[in-house]
Amino acid sequence: MAKGRVPTRDELLAFIKESATPVGKREIARAFGLKGDQRIELKELLRTLRDSGDIAADRAKTFKDPKALTNITVLEIVRVDDDGHLLAVPRRHDEEEDGAPPRIEIAPHATRGGPAPAVGDRVLASLKRRGKNAYEARVIRRLGSGPRRILGLYEEPAGRQGLGIVTPTDRKLRQSFDVRPADRNDARPGDIVWIEATGGALARRARVVERIGAMSEPSTVSLIAIAANDIPVEFPAAARDEAERAKAAPLGRRLDLRETPLVTIDGEDARDFDDAVFAEPDPAQPGGWRLLVAIADVAWYVRPDKPLDRAAYRRGTSVYFPDRVVPMLPEALSNHWCSLVPHQDRPVLVAEMWIDGQGQLKRHRFHRAMMRSAARLTYARVQRAQDGTPDAEIAPLMPNVVRPLYGAFKTLLAAREKRGALDLDLPERQVTLGDDGRIAEIGVRERLDSHRLIEEFMVLANVAAAQALEQRHMPCLYRVHDQPDAAKLEGLREFLGTLGIAVPPGARLRPGDLNRVLREVAAKPVARLVNETMLRSQSQAVYSPDNLGHFGLALARYAHFTSPIRRFPDLIVHRALIAAYDLGEGGLSDGDKGRFAEFGEHLSMCERRAVAAERGAMDRYVAAFMANHVGATFPGRVTSVTRFGLFAELDATGADGLIPVRSLGQEFFRHDEARQLLIGQRTGETYGLGDRLQLKLVEADTATGGLLFEIVDVIERVERHAASRADKRTPRRPVAHHRAGRGKRSRRRH
Repeated sequence: MAKGRVPTRDELLAFIKESATPVGKREIARAFGLKGDQRIELKELLRTLRDSGDIAADRAKTFKDPKALTNITVLEIVRVDDDGHLLAVPRRHDEEEDGAPPRIEIAPHATRGGPAPAVGDRVLASLKRRGKNAYEARVIRRLGSGPRRILGLYEEPAGRQGLGIVTPTDRKLRQSFDVRPADRNDARPGDIVWIEATGGALARRARVVERIGAMSEPSTVSLIAIAANDIPVEFPAAARDEAERAKAAPLGRRLDLRETPLVTIDGEDARDFDDAVFAEPDPAQPGGWRLLVAIADVAWYVRPDKPLDRAAYRRGTSVYFPDRVVPMLPEALSNHWCSLVPHQDRPVLVAEMWIDGQGQLKRHRFHRAMMRSAARLTYARVQRAQDGTPDAEIAPLMPNVVRPLYGAFKTLLAAREKRGALDLDLPERQVTLGDDGRIAEIGVRERLDSHRLIEEFMVLANVAAAQALEQRHMPCLYRVHDQPDAAKLEGLREFLGTLGIAVPPGARLRPGDLNRVLREVAAKPVARLVNETMLRSQSQAVYSPDNLGHFGLALARYAHFTSPIRRFPDLIVHRALIAAYDLGEGGLSDGDKGRFAEFGEHLSMCERRAVAAERGAMDRYVAAFMANHVGATFPGRVTSVTRFGLFAELDATGADGLIPVRSLGQEFFRHDEARQLLIGQRTGETYGLGDRLQLKLVEADTATGGLLFEIVDVIERVERHAASRADKRTPRRPVAHHRAGRGKRSRRRH
């Protein structure tokens, strides 16, 4: 800062807001080297800022940012992060008005007497600033817990004299709550409602505070998932207005690609098209290719720290349900200006890449460009064309567009196989809704080479983005997938050992070793089981400024670049590339360069939240579909073994549910965790992973998404080998049939 002159309004405002503690006139004058009459000018400037509300003053005549937290404040503890730290927010923080809340971490062992604080507690705490928008809190005293909000199904059973009952939609909460007529708040039987527990720790009383919808309405299924996972739905008015004011981007300095036949390839039901591709042989590299991956230039429209940016960051990602999408961006952008609709000029960020005949990325560069999509194609149509039956629109595109795309794809696929990227085969469930909004059909989504083509092009562009940011010394938000941890690998190794399959020790394990296992079992009945067990053994992919590589893809570096319409991490990478290549407006701001750790943590949380909501909605849709088949029998396969029962998945629909241990017979069952078995203490009868069973559906709970099965017959048992290490362990205590409970599996997305 310049010394010896009165600061400008903006300089003074920045100094006060960046200060870790309130500052007085003396500290300000010393910092700027002010003397004599300059101090009088400073006093007038401070009065102007205070009168306008840009700064706040206290009795000690010190000044601070009016939105900054006081040293002593009331906090609400809201969650525990992945490292076990308690995180809190100011009690009266309004996210839409005040922006994203600061990160406030409760200091461990910092409670001054009394019980340790927990999620849901309100506390009086002293704050110590640890960085921009980051604080450490020491609890002075616990003020109590806020009302406990629970989502549940409201009903009025007969014989209860008007007393209602609410059953939680969360399967982990097995306690129901009584609701008096005065606390019903117009809820009707069959409604999904938010309640607040009012009767203390042991009582079962509650009052209805909000009605979500009738369980009989199909749309309520996704509304439950949205509400239970706190998915933001409505955009603030300022963000909507900003999106509505958007208009066509000028060509300006952009590379003009409007004559290049870039095409989009998406699913039949896609509504927005944010990536386009093109390939041609590289005359300078025999067997090599030049590829273009053009991605909608969202950064042109969504500028840092504007209302639209704050709303999108809060969402973090779009969330997809069978009946709707909760978008990260308003439709004015996602379905219009940022959608690469055919034959319309659209601004894009382009990865231009050259690969050699072995599929290795030799060089790359990034451009801001203007493109005009030559066609909106679908996976099925492109695949039919490649297989010899192009339709009238695609036929003219075959020589210069479709065949070169498949040529480059073949080269990239060979490179993928050579480096040993993990190649799990897990069919994706596809749900078709009828005109009434209910599930009409459940099937498996067809997996075509055209899908893999687009995936390989996107992977290459993501690698190029990470490389480019490293080479230009810009921060990068990597998509990292760490090596599986030792305990999970040991569990996987022991499980595969029961199938007679050996894998190298953890330190030497590579994705290629797992691929060898997958090829070995590909034609066997246990193939699906091995794929799913291998998936559950993997670490969770997250966003981080620290590059840990991507184990699953067998890549040294990887970032998400290709979907900024629906993923905020991609938008951050776009901004970093724009700044790195000096491509104009909308690049990464200097203030954001130091926030990548915060970005990674928040956006990883948003992704987990979206996954949980999508799975919860799918479970409930499937339960609603299966409710019409209670009492029917279906073939299925055991997918998980716990001490309280078996989880099984039906062959035809992919519906999964619990077989409680209490339904297996009148004897004790021992849980052999290493071999993934339940073993009858008296008969020695076993049930384990991969066993094929004939199952009877005995319950389908649409509100919770839970299914209960009983075993009718054993169709086929998996042949197992002894697990030597497991045999040496002390047997677990037998599990009695009357001790069974409910639980759920955990799957991870990569």
